[in-house]
Amino acid sequence: MKIKVSKGKVLLAEPFMMGATFGRGVILLCEHNKDGSLGFVLNKQLDITINELIPDFPEFEAPVFAGGPVETDTLHYLHNVGDLLEGSLPVGQGIYWGGDFEKLKFLIDSKLIKPHNIRFFMGYSGWSPGQLLGELETGSWVVANMHPNYLFKSKPDFLWKQVMHNKGNVFSVIATMPEEIVVN
Repeated sequence: MKIKVSKGKVLLAEPFMMGATFGRGVILLCEHNKDGSLGFVLNKQLDITINELIPDFPEFEAPVFAGGPVETDTLHYLHNVGDLLEGSLPVGQGIYWGGDFEKLKFLIDSKLIKPHNIRFFMGYSGWSPGQLLGELETGSWVVANMHPNYLFKSKPDFLWKQVMHNKGNVFSVIATMPEEIVVN
């Protein structure tokens, strides 16, 4: 069976995947083409705010998330204000990636972008050509549809369960599985 994956889809870590980076991870794919795939882990919040990370950033109470293990010294952002922020790339319904950083700071300083409009990520998750498809074939990931609420309104700690449950059928049962197998 051919698994369909594309930009704007969500990857859910299979329930027994271990590790801090991808265990119970929810990744939004922002690129998926012949050159490889790139996405951001939506539910791994770091213990740092954007103001602690970038001292000259406008005062803005927004957490930073671990986007993945690749280039963890880079900052990325997903938002829902693509109509205001030049250079933003559409990812899916109501979700944009990046854009002019100086304009972003101006819009935040002007109170036109609020914390609920944007999420910041350190690093990203990346796959070389064919790598993600191989991982999908071995069952490492479950593909799901993305909804903007997953990014902008859902609680990160419950996101994996929420998206898995929303897939329905057997996935609703998987969503109830405890993280620790010994608890089962």
